[in-house]
Amino acid sequence: MTSKQPREFIPVGVGVLTVSDTRTLEDDRSGALAVELLEGAGHRVAARAIVKDNRDTIRAQLQAWIADPAVEVIIATGGTGVTPRDVTPEALAPLVTKPIPGFGELFRWISFQEIGTSTIQSRAEAALCDRTYVFLLPGSPGGVRTAMEKILLPQLDHRLAPCNFVMLLPRIRGEREDA
Repeated sequence: MTSKQPREFIPVGVGVLTVSDTRTLEDDRSGALAVELLEGAGHRVAARAIVKDNRDTIRAQLQAWIADPAVEVIIATGGTGVTPRDVTPEALAPLVTKPIPGFGELFRWISFQEIGTSTIQSRAEAALCDRTYVFLLPGSPGGVRTAMEKILLPQLDHRLAPCNFVMLLPRIRGEREDA
């Protein structure tokens, strides 16, 4: 009988984008929390930026990082609510190659247990854009912590069985056909 060797941790390059009209790097608690959790888990923060709540500006930053081979994953915080200024999902929409609807569904299910029906106001979502994973999180530190600790950090850990986002990256990049 052969036993499977444990998988090794594989760090990924992550771009952390904060969407806000008011935040700066000095007071961006949600973006800072995402960076802290990612680096604490062993990932590389390849880029970090703050952009205004403007569809074209958000889209331009997402496009630049999607085209950057050092950025394998983008985590954006903010702009996922229902007010007129919340346009992050609309900015992402034309860039989506494959939606990942399970992320938003799971996030709202977990969030419901924490904040009740207020979770229905969240438009957190995820997608594969060309060869880059993009995750749109709420702008609140609580929402970021929930998404990171309960969904993203486990899924960005190559050791998670039976499968995870990191193990699929070689296939997404066309580097190999087998899983």
